Amino acid sequence: MEYSPPPLFKQGPSALARLIFFVVLSLALLVSDARFKTLEVVRGVLGAGLYPLQRAALVPRDLFMGAADLAVTSASLRQDNAKLHARNLQLSQQANEAASLAAENAHLRSLLQLSQRIGAQTTPAEIQYDTRDPFTQKVVIGGGSQQGVQNGSPVLSEDGVIGQVTRVFPMQSEVTLVTDKDQAVPVEIVRTGLRSVIYGTPKGDLLDLRFVPISADVQVGDELVTSGLDGIYPQGLPVAKVLRIDKQADTAFARVICVPLAAVRGAREVLVLHFVAQVPPNPVEAAEAASAAAAADAKDAKKKKPAKAAAADKKADDKSKSAAAKPAANAPANAAAKAPANTAAKAPAAAPAKPQGGH
Repeated sequence: MEYSPPPLFKQGPSALARLIFFVVLSLALLVSDARFKTLEVVRGVLGAGLYPLQRAALVPRDLFMGAADLAVTSASLRQDNAKLHARNLQLSQQANEAASLAAENAHLRSLLQLSQRIGAQTTPAEIQYDTRDPFTQKVVIGGGSQQGVQNGSPVLSEDGVIGQVTRVFPMQSEVTLVTDKDQAVPVEIVRTGLRSVIYGTPKGDLLDLRFVPISADVQVGDELVTSGLDGIYPQGLPVAKVLRIDKQADTAFARVICVPLAAVRGAREVLVLHFVAQVPPNPVEAAEAASAAAAADAKDAKKKKPAKAAAADKKADDKSKSAAAKPAANAPANAAAKAPANTAAKAPAAAPAKPQGGH
């Protein structure tokens, strides 16, 4: 009976032979793939077939890394969101400040151009607050007598006249706005040259151009500027614009409602104008001043006349005393001078008498 080992114990080629075979096969495959690209198709097929297995094997790793990335990303997003929110607030504040500074810069440039265009001395000031009286249109500016602000000086913005200084303190001044019911400004219409006076209204929002005849040429939209006749406001400063004209048959004057050109309540920085009008003196006032000066001179002359008379009397007394003293001092000299003359005169008269007695 033939004996054969079980299949488990059957031995094929030796291990060394198998090692040599597979080494040679590997080298052949490497050389053929490197030289002739013979295994590209095989590699592609094997990669496509093994890809699902690779993805399935990488699922736990992907889940772990995804969870870690999610946690890190969430924290990073929160931090970035907080930083961006703070940055947004900072940029918004800077943008608001930049817009405010740009508006203020434009405002100050306009004021500077206005000051150069006027050619008079000006003092810049800032409006600090409104007055407490609700029935008046007044504000307080940060400039007083220490800064050279004078009572009655016009107050301007880059758009035109806004008021007049009515009270001066050392460091502050009170300005009455043109919209106040008691404030008046002499104006003229640019288009026609018609002169009149503009007043404020009780409500403090509009202006009333008074003393305008019904037949006057006034139109809606006409611009009003200062006329300069009062000697306070220089000529040509913008004041208001005609808004509405009401003409009634039973009155001699038309009611002309105007709106101020300058932002009376919206201004922050203003110019206080030191304007000195070159106007000739009033003839009546000049005559009155001359008469007063003449009366003062006459009064002074009357006061000085007794003193002059006393001085003249004293001078006369001194002259009389000096005249009386001179004859007394010259008496002996006069007597001596007169004596020889008398004897000489008498001697010739006596001498011829002796011969007559001898006969």
